[in-house]
Amino acid sequence: MKVDTTLPPTHLNAVPELARAAEAIGFDGIWTTETQHDPFLPGPLIAEHTSGLRFGTAVAIGFARSPATMAYTAWDLAQASKGRFILGLGTQVKGHIERRFGMPWPASVVGKLREQIGALRAYWRTWQSGERLNFRGEYYKLTLMSPFFNPGPIEHPEIPIYIAGVNTGLAHLAGEAADGFHVHPLNSPRYLREAIIPAIEAGAAQFGRGLTDVAVAVSAFVVTAAEEEQFIRQQIAFYASTPSYRKVFELHGWEEIAGRLSRLAARGQWGEMPGLISDEMLATFAVVADPQDMPYALSERYGGLADRLGLYIPFRPGERDEFWRHLLKEMA
Repeated sequence: MKVDTTLPPTHLNAVPELARAAEAIGFDGIWTTETQHDPFLPGPLIAEHTSGLRFGTAVAIGFARSPATMAYTAWDLAQASKGRFILGLGTQVKGHIERRFGMPWPASVVGKLREQIGALRAYWRTWQSGERLNFRGEYYKLTLMSPFFNPGPIEHPEIPIYIAGVNTGLAHLAGEAADGFHVHPLNSPRYLREAIIPAIEAGAAQFGRGLTDVAVAVSAFVVTAAEEEQFIRQQIAFYASTPSYRKVFELHGWEEIAGRLSRLAARGQWGEMPGLISDEMLATFAVVADPQDMPYALSERYGGLADRLGLYIPFRPGERDEFWRHLLKEMA
């Protein structure tokens, strides 16, 4: 497994130091998120201040953008980084797309994301080979690319596209059309084995591909000390309260708890929610281990399931450096 980290929410002037430190300590990749900051803007800084570190978005919200704007940005980042950029896309949920981004929610989430992937690759083929832009679907009709707007070919045009999801529909789409799948932190080995990986495999088989054609990138909740436990319980409770994430709880027989969490969230009773996350639930959705034992616990839990693995705790240079060095050495 490759071991990655995630850039914590931070201002751009902190990115160079974080990126250099992540590469120096031994991470294979670094992901940016779309929470408090734009996920693409750190990219040029990461490309400039590292030499071998892979980097990408985990995730950029596809439904908040046009395929053209994403295609241009990814093309430039791939060129600047000599092929180290990975474009990771997510859909978000309806409320955020409509009320935070002011964009329409599609009739088919899978259908629109499938078209976005196809449209991105259509742009890239046109720019690389000169073929006529001609992409037509339910959501996009793209037929205009005059020389003035064509950035032209680059040295590394094969930009990997990862998509993110919780449920099997998007996992199936990853098998069909993507190069990787970002697994949501609310996961368990059983959910991966029984739901996500079979869906990826089924999607891939329909298009003459195999599971090895799709990288599975897992973000893992971890608890290494008692003070981290409450935070992880809060995160599990928060995610489980979202109706579209309920399938993970349902697989384990905890659908009634998920319903109660949703009702508490709707009433704004956030402080009561972590109390519903039992020790069994915590151990199911998080890796609980002492710092020295964490690399072995992660390998045992996700070996054979994940191609890339990241922890749901931030890497900050100067904080817990020995923990990270031990983890990366033992998992190399």
